[in-house]
This record gives sequence, C-alpha cells and structure tokens, in this order.
Amino acid sequence: MIAERLARVRLRVAVAAQEAGRDPRDVRLLLATKTQPADLVREALAADARARADDPAATALLVGENRVQELVAKGPELAGFADVHLIGPLQSNKVNAALRWASCIESLASLDLAQRLSARTTGPLDVYVQVNVSGEPTKHGVAPEQAVELATAVAALPRLRVAGLMTVGARSADPAVVRSGYALLRGLRDELVASGTRTATELSMGMSGDLELAVAEGATLVRVGSAVFGPRPT
Repeated sequence: MIAERLARVRLRVAVAAQEAGRDPRDVRLLLATKTQPADLVREALAADARARADDPAATALLVGENRVQELVAKGPELAGFADVHLIGPLQSNKVNAALRWASCIESLASLDLAQRLSARTTGPLDVYVQVNVSGEPTKHGVAPEQAVELATAVAALPRLRVAGLMTVGARSADPAVVRSGYALLRGLRDELVASGTRTATELSMGMSGDLELAVAEGATLVRVGSAVFGPRPT
C-alpha cells in the first residue's frame, strides 16, 4: 500500500506541475513521519528507490520530523537512508540533539535560534525561515512583514545557508485562501533573492491535502504524510 500511495502522490505532483507549466522534477517530496515507526519509513524509502530505478533524474525522498525526540529516536535507524529535515519548532535547549541528526532545519523563526545554530553547528547547515502566512495564532513562524529582514540577518551568520522559506498553509476550506498564502510566500522568496540572498530559492509548502495549490504557486518541496502512510496513529 505504501508503494501504491507514494506512486499516486508522485502522479499528483507531476500533474499539478505540468498544469502550472513546470518540470515535475523541480518539486521534491518530503515524508512527514510524525509518529511513524522507523521501519515503516524505511519501507517507504525502499519503495521509492525501486520506483526511481527507471528514472535516474527523479529526486530521492527526504524525511521530515516534527519533534526532536522522534528525530533522536529514529536517527540511528535512518542514518544513511535519507536526508532528514526538522520541520517542527526547535527549542534552544534541544539544538545540539537536533544538529546530530538533522541535515536541515526548516522551522527557523528567530535570530536568537539562528545564532545558537550558527555557534554550535560545524556547518554548513541549510535552514529555512518559517513564515506564518495566515496569521493564525496556533501556527509557528515569523510574520510575513519580518521574514525578509530575518532571513537576511540569518544569511550573514557563519556556517548557515538560507535555502529558502517554509510555511504551513492556512486552515481553510476555501482553496483561494490557502493559495493566497502560498502566493505570499513566493513573493517573499522573490523579494529575498532580489535583495541579495541568492541561495534562498526553495519554497517548502503544501501538504497531503493541498499540494496541488502549493505546486501551482511554485513549491519546490512538498511535505506529505497521510497521503503515503494513511491516517496517523495516535
């Protein structure tokens, strides 16, 4: 079932990219593996590797963990199988643990945390600045009007590389509302690149339920969990 679901997700991405006039290979997939056991994650990675055997240009799956404690627990079992991103909030007292297993931090939302990462990583470390495009108080991320300033400051720190921006889409049943948030993030990314942060080209946005909207607005990385693994275990 995982192989079949993964194939369906890749097809959804391909169709959405083609409809937007984009190359599907410009959109990478990240498995959001919250609460999923390491053996199931490795099964998904193995299924993806088999599927990509006939398409050398296809990009490998990434893995994304929401919680540092899960990142640490699964790290030894996933080492060497995939690049692992931290996609959930990072507390300053867990920086060392996160740096041991994560190749990228997608949830950077303060200069203080960036400075701690810069001081403790051996680098270079890829980071994404997380932006709260919807303004929902329950969502993590910097306000849109502060995003470019923060990303520019982070880019000036040693051993950190601002790879792009990340967001969690608006919790809304209206596709226009969700898509407008993704369009806002794309505009911020373009502003950031134009201002001189040339590495910040990536847009991590879109999940299982709305990835088509994100791809239409330029997502280069979509995070999927339930579309591959099914309903999340409690």
